Amino acid sequence: MIAKLEMLIALAQERHFGRAAESLNITQPTLSSGIKQLEAQLGVKLVQRGARFRGLTPEGQRALEMARSIVGETKRLRDEMRYSTHGPSGQIRLAVIPTALTWGARLAARCTEAHPGLRFSVRAASSQEILHMLEALECDAGITYLDNEPLGRAATQALYRETYTLVCHADDPLAGRASLGWDELAGQRLCLLTPDMQNRRIINRNFMEAGLDMVPALEASSTVVLVATVRQGGWATILPTDLAGFLAASPELRVVPLTGGHAAHAVGLVAPAQEPQTPTLRALFDAAAKLGGGSG
Repeated sequence: MIAKLEMLIALAQERHFGRAAESLNITQPTLSSGIKQLEAQLGVKLVQRGARFRGLTPEGQRALEMARSIVGETKRLRDEMRYSTHGPSGQIRLAVIPTALTWGARLAARCTEAHPGLRFSVRAASSQEILHMLEALECDAGITYLDNEPLGRAATQALYRETYTLVCHADDPLAGRASLGWDELAGQRLCLLTPDMQNRRIINRNFMEAGLDMVPALEASSTVVLVATVRQGGWATILPTDLAGFLAASPELRVVPLTGGHAAHAVGLVAPAQEPQTPTLRALFDAAAKLGGGSG
């Protein structure tokens, strides 16, 4: 039954029989057969079928909610039983906002050093996507903003506070400055993250408070694209200080701290509120507490 519930969850997530089967490492006929068997066991139609996947029936939507709860509790049970003989082990699926990927890498490395039985998959996602993924059991934990937009009922552990830096080419007139105010960026040819990113919304708010209406000439969902664009010359971008130091370590680029603006926002680990937490999540939160200096 659990395997069939996982098929329903995967199908709802992918909205395509082929992709759902691939995500579970099974064949499409196996997936289709499993869904039909689940429908027979429950005595209701769960999936609206046609030439393509057309969505879940009302009964399917209700079954999906319960399937997520049952599969989540089953995972908790497996973690507890595995912990008794192997310690924290298994895979942790971590979703991370793009501007915190360096911290995601540090956290995964710190956690696996302490617990070699753990494995990580790290995926970049927007803050809104992370909340959806947590609710849909598509990830086990996330690294996102903790105090800028509502998280709902969640367990959190602060990692750092985000400050901002202008990244510009070495020949930019602002490259030699020790620091800059947000109002001094008027006239800069900017490339920034896309508006669906919470980081971009924070940057927009800082510009608005500085009295500037800044429209970037280029938007991207990847910070690597932003820094690669700045390296072409004639461009600048704004990144969190830690990430800027990592991506802009090039003689062609300069980083200039930005002062003032909105109060720095906390970024940290977030996971569904559970009492008690599974051993794997306890290990992850312990590592995050040590990495963040115990704050949070």
